[in-house]
Amino acid sequence: MQGLVIGYWGTDTLTDADIRAEMAEPLRVAAAQLTQVRVLYINDISSEESEVSWIANMDLSALVQAFPRLIDLGIRGGNEFELPGLALPHLRTLVIEAGGLSSALVRQVVQADLPALTHPELWLGTEDYGAMNSVEDLSPLLEGLRFPALRYLGLKNSDHQDQVAQVFSSAPVVGSLEVLDLLMGVLTDEGAQALVDNPSLGHLKKLDLQFNWLSEEMAGRLQAWADAHGIELDVSDRQDDEDDWRYVALGE
Repeated sequence: MQGLVIGYWGTDTLTDADIRAEMAEPLRVAAAQLTQVRVLYINDISSEESEVSWIANMDLSALVQAFPRLIDLGIRGGNEFELPGLALPHLRTLVIEAGGLSSALVRQVVQADLPALTHPELWLGTEDYGAMNSVEDLSPLLEGLRFPALRYLGLKNSDHQDQVAQVFSSAPVVGSLEVLDLLMGVLTDEGAQALVDNPSLGHLKKLDLQFNWLSEEMAGRLQAWADAHGIELDVSDRQDDEDDWRYVALGE
């Protein structure tokens, strides 16, 4: 077996801590017999089973690292989630989906030992659902030295998406990227202007800004800029902000 997906593991009779232990510890022990697993997804839980903001995680580093040959890892849910000392030599894709990620978790991920990583995807989230991260937490990633194989970078679903967009103006990591993914967040004309004004982005193959809060005029300016540089651009799913309430695509 090369792939393993863990779905809904909750019950009505156990405490959250007991449920998490019942899911994680037997799987960690069984990893010794699952030596060919390359793909692992934890908490494939639909909104009908549990809203993403309700999913209670734990320190999953021991469980994840019991599968040292992983090339693709996905985890859903940000509550009480930790990945200290993460080291996976073959991991290429890391996706963490949440309505909000803590500052500690973001720092653990961007400081991890993942030399083969090409595709990190962090759903940063909103303060309303537990996000306590900031652009400063991303510094080791943005410096461009931590993950030499990086080709895709997804910093998604953030309520400070403008600040994320602006930080790329001086981020060395941009030079290695082919795809920059800033979709699902509160990206306004302010952040989009920072992208248009950034000469270091002209080599990108794709810029994904789906689900945004851009004006029609700015969307047009972005498209003209992308066309001039031969960049595939997606600015679809523009939101209506007439009531001045802006939100990320996935919170609860």
